[in-house]
Amino acid sequence: AAERKFFLSHPSYRHMADRCGTVFLQKQLNQQLTNHIRETLPSLRDKLQRQMLGLEKEVAQYKHFQPNDPSIKTKAMLQMIQHLQQDFERAIEGSGADGVNTMELSGGAKINRLFHERFPYEIVKMEIDEKVLRKEIAFAIRNIHGIRVGLFTPDMAFEAIVKTQIGRLREPSLKCIDLVVQELTNVVRAVTEKMQRYPRLREEAERIITTYIREKEQACKEQVMLLVDFQLAYMNTNHEDFIGFANASSDSQNAENTGKKLGKVTNQVIRKGYMAINNLGVMKGIGGSRSYWFVLSSESLSWYKDGEEKEKKFMLPLEQLKLRDLESSFMSRGHMFAIYNPEGRNVFKDFKTLDLSCEAQDDMDSWKASFLRAGVYPEKQTSEGTVGEGEEEGERRESVDPQLERQVETIRNLVDSYMKIVTTSCKDQVPKIIMFLMVNDAKAFINGELLAALYSTGDTQNMMEESADEALKREEMLRMYHACKEALNIIAEVSNVTLGGGASKMSTPSYGQSNAAPAPARRPPPPSASPRLPPARPAPGGLPPPMVPQRR
Repeated sequence: AAERKFFLSHPSYRHMADRCGTVFLQKQLNQQLTNHIRETLPSLRDKLQRQMLGLEKEVAQYKHFQPNDPSIKTKAMLQMIQHLQQDFERAIEGSGADGVNTMELSGGAKINRLFHERFPYEIVKMEIDEKVLRKEIAFAIRNIHGIRVGLFTPDMAFEAIVKTQIGRLREPSLKCIDLVVQELTNVVRAVTEKMQRYPRLREEAERIITTYIREKEQACKEQVMLLVDFQLAYMNTNHEDFIGFANASSDSQNAENTGKKLGKVTNQVIRKGYMAINNLGVMKGIGGSRSYWFVLSSESLSWYKDGEEKEKKFMLPLEQLKLRDLESSFMSRGHMFAIYNPEGRNVFKDFKTLDLSCEAQDDMDSWKASFLRAGVYPEKQTSEGTVGEGEEEGERRESVDPQLERQVETIRNLVDSYMKIVTTSCKDQVPKIIMFLMVNDAKAFINGELLAALYSTGDTQNMMEESADEALKREEMLRMYHACKEALNIIAEVSNVTLGGGASKMSTPSYGQSNAAPAPARRPPPPSASPRLPPARPAPGGLPPPMVPQRR
């Protein structure tokens, strides 16, 4: 009352007394707050609605969820197993585009690479050295003849050498099985990640599938051993692709060249891609490695500055070149291998070797398989012939028998021809055995017997216990959902009050007129529109700042 009396009685404030004082300030602040709420509520409501719609899909399964309900647990188990079956099928067969790995090969694609690139490479890598093979043939012929002088080439020498070569196929075949088992285990581990909501169910399912794969691994290895034993049991020298004794002696050189260049097509581009050359920079004093775009054809290896293939750096003929693995150096963290000439000649300019590296092991294996197709074979790594080699070479130099050399050449060509038949059959049969006995059986087991195996454990209730993290996640999601729902209800109530009649009562700017008409609800009237007295002219000297009386 004193504040109002002061403004009404003071000559400087009398003309604007209705716009002075704490009552008018309160109304103005209330009006500004109302306007701010009116402008902010729509965007806030849209944000909460979008968040609530995003949570509804995930919360739908939790709305009526009862953790201890057996029917819900059974339904969840069936859904989990069904998803596992579909994911495993997609990982192996490659069907569907959901969750495709764009960073590396996996699942069926990697198994395919093992069959057609890694396995043939391992077979070629296990072949014995040419000099060692000829020495073995010579010793076999001499030991078969015994004290007698042989006039004819003994076929028993051919059989003995071929059996030795066939026996060496066991190791790469078993290694291929091990690699496929490892990839299947990785696939099982990947597809069971979606079952992490029930950790015991995931652990049990992964254990059952892995155990079954291990059982099939043993059966698969036994079958591959039988396949090798079948080849050892009978030498089919009447095979249509076998050159025979007559052709072996007359066409020995032609047969040898045909064997080494098998599968090559003139001017055929086999592979393109980036690799790094590691030893060029060291020679120049630069250090490190440089990447180039390589083009491998059936006759040469060329490299360019980049993938446009406009600026060719060099073209290297592949004739008489070999390949060997290298250990990664401190200047290169990738996987390395070298191309060299067995006779010690320079490969590229003044360099004895061309050291190449790839970033990933898969890339290096693919390049090695491509070099095999081009006729560049790996360095033979066998223990035979390394001990006492100089002594045996000296023995051969002392007694050079032309007839023995001719017989060795004949047996060598026969072995080469027959081993091509056997290795071709092995490359075809081993992948088929693996697919039939292990991969397809694993798919059939998951689709038909996994659920029964889980129920046979008799502990399904404990297996369907949720993890603590999953229960916390569910509670947090439900809490957020209900909080968003409650917030939307509050916003709706505030909108009704703000946009309804409640706002008009707060927006009356009159100070002393209680019966004045309410102002429009849209905006408060500007100060110039308020009814006021004509402004009093101040004194020529001006007025001092008004003093607000203190309340007593």
